[in-house]
Amino acid sequence: MRRSRAGLAAVLPLLWLSVFFALPFLLVAKLSLSDTVLAIPPYAPRLDWSQGLAGLRAFLDGLDGETYARLTRDRLYLDAYLSSLRLAALGSGMLLMIGYPIAYGISRCPVAIRQALVMAVILPFWTSFLIRIYAWIAILKPAGVLNTALHTLGLPPVDILNTETAVLLGLVYAYLPFMVLPLYAVLDRQDESLIEAAQDLGATPLAAFWRVTFPLSIPGAAAGVLLCFIPMAGEFVIPDLLGGSETLMLGRVIWTEFFANRDWPAASAVAIVLLATLIIPILLFERQQAKVMS
Repeated sequence: MRRSRAGLAAVLPLLWLSVFFALPFLLVAKLSLSDTVLAIPPYAPRLDWSQGLAGLRAFLDGLDGETYARLTRDRLYLDAYLSSLRLAALGSGMLLMIGYPIAYGISRCPVAIRQALVMAVILPFWTSFLIRIYAWIAILKPAGVLNTALHTLGLPPVDILNTETAVLLGLVYAYLPFMVLPLYAVLDRQDESLIEAAQDLGATPLAAFWRVTFPLSIPGAAAGVLLCFIPMAGEFVIPDLLGGSETLMLGRVIWTEFFANRDWPAASAVAIVLLATLIIPILLFERQQAKVMS
């Protein structure tokens, strides 16, 4: 009975991953190896089961890597790829610098108010993501809240909307909880007696933080960076609403290829390249965690 329950517990996650990850991934991978055609669906080859093995052979012969070769020749895709990684890295760094003090402060507050502060971090999730981004448009537009406040203070207006600065602001605002929560979870579990021991041995509070607290919180920081970097690299809504036409990110490129250009193979190839890139930091993190656990 126990073995059957253990087997069922292992089968269910595998079934979930197969249905919601493996099958969609194979479909996208197949599309990335196809060619664009003026038809419905707008790609070829298509598998014709009525022809049996001959249809399967013709289908496999029609797959090629021409779309991936086209990605390397077109500067647009490379620029969007590098821009996505750069903005995601900058956003992750800013989130770490902002989120770490917040998480540290919450973890050192009295127990009675910690839950209220954690709830305040989660509270933005209760509002629609799209509405929150539209609120930033109202703040950053030329006649918005920010420039009105600057005018009241006698300061010159700023032109932030439709720039990379606006995209970074939106990314940091939207993903801040994803950085704070894993950091808080690690910092809250730390044994405060370690800090007391370090101070008893002559370490100043600052030295105790850098030699004890910060090294022990690195797994939480790494988890927060991954939770923010991965979705930010493929973000579509924020760069589309807050960024200008020159703000290239892969999420916008994928949307444009799918729905505007109807180039499904190119969009699928871009998605596969992005996925392959994002797998690298995940594998590095898992490898580091395995070394720590061993």
